Amino acid sequence: MPYSFNMNIKVKKSDINKRLDVYLSDKIDLSRSQIQKLIKQNLILVNGKEKSVHYKIRKDDKIIIKNVEMRNCAFMQKNKTLPKFKIIAETDDYLVINKPAGVIVHGGESVEEATLTDALEKQYPEIKKVGEDPLRPGIVHRLDKEASGLMVVVKNNKIFDHLKNQFQKRKTLKKYFALVYGQTSKEHDEINFPISRSAKGYKMAALPRSPRYNFGEAGRSSDTVGMRAGRNAITEFNVEQKFINYTLLDITIKTGRTHQIRVHMSAYGHPIVGDDLYGTKKTREQNAKLKLSRIFLHAHTLGFEDLNDEWQEFKIELPRELKEVLKKIK
Repeated sequence: MPYSFNMNIKVKKSDINKRLDVYLSDKIDLSRSQIQKLIKQNLILVNGKEKSVHYKIRKDDKIIIKNVEMRNCAFMQKNKTLPKFKIIAETDDYLVINKPAGVIVHGGESVEEATLTDALEKQYPEIKKVGEDPLRPGIVHRLDKEASGLMVVVKNNKIFDHLKNQFQKRKTLKKYFALVYGQTSKEHDEINFPISRSAKGYKMAALPRSPRYNFGEAGRSSDTVGMRAGRNAITEFNVEQKFINYTLLDITIKTGRTHQIRVHMSAYGHPIVGDDLYGTKKTREQNAKLKLSRIFLHAHTLGFEDLNDEWQEFKIELPRELKEVLKKIK
């Protein structure tokens, strides 16, 4: 059955200057992404007028939510299904969690599914006021939806600023396991191709500095023509294990660009197993044969300094589904 509602809200002085979507997500049981969708559909009015999601509410504003019929009841209700995550460590300042593959870290204007931050806010409501972006409460770094592994989530603004500074200055440790196609010619190498938005718009692309590399599909001219100068990006790898047609790499990233490891390994000529976006036609066909519903990318080590300037380092194993892939390819 569809779910219908309408609502009239008068803004109090204590709520002024909040973003419209953030304010409403605190008042009613809808996610920010769902509220954003209603605003764009002109189903939410302020003083009888249409407003953007970024509108800062004022005292005595009258917000009207029109009679809305929502068919996705499970997502709207308080018992909506939230993603699960495993807590690896917890202090008064932060959580270290194991994010499962298939979970988006935070919401956005085009995100309709429940996110990791939705689940975190449910369990730790105090993080709603932590950070600089209300869509990313407590988040100082991210993992791709298709990847799994360690993330740190902060509980207060003091540790948020402390860790943000470390990530910006490259003082944190982030290590990943990635299974790639083919055998790399080197046991160790550093990839330092700048990364920018692809000319195709929906993904990233690397700008190779040297012709000595065997560039993959993401590094070809069709992706890079018309691109602006890329941002500096550094990825180092060591060979963990070699197979006949694959290589398991232990990867350390010195920067944190969007899709950095994926686009770097593709441009280096060794796309990650399970990655259809940055793979080639041949590797996409092989992905289908392996029946892996995610990319083989797992953040296994995370290190940073806490508020006492003491180094904290956490490690986890490969998830079971990735261990099974290694058994298949032997």
